[in-house]
Amino acid sequence: QVQLVESGGGSVQPGGSLTLSCAVSGSIFGIYAPNWYRQAPGKQRELVAALIGEGGAYYDESVKGRFIISLDNIRHIVYLQMSNLKPEDTAVYYCKAAIVASDADGPSDYWGQGTQVTVSS
Repeated sequence: QVQLVESGGGSVQPGGSLTLSCAVSGSIFGIYAPNWYRQAPGKQRELVAALIGEGGAYYDESVKGRFIISLDNIRHIVYLQMSNLKPEDTAVYYCKAAIVASDADGPSDYWGQGTQVTVSS
């Protein structure tokens, strides 16, 4: 069974740094289109970062220059490095990826349960 589990969330002061991890477990062939989303209270879930194309990356304007998404396709871990954190970054962060499982004919989207990031003084 494929599972995504986020970790690394917590409380930090403005200007601090945090690295989130999304560990993918199960029998899989590969991880594709890894994304990080976030959802603040009363807000819609929004795409924060994604790996696209041939080594490219997309970042929402609000986090550009501060966040870095990366994928370790050997250990099956997706990372989100966050620096210069701001109060408006406070949200539950979710990992999402298209994964080809060993018993599947094609890719399916999987979501993690989320990890809380709180930025406050």
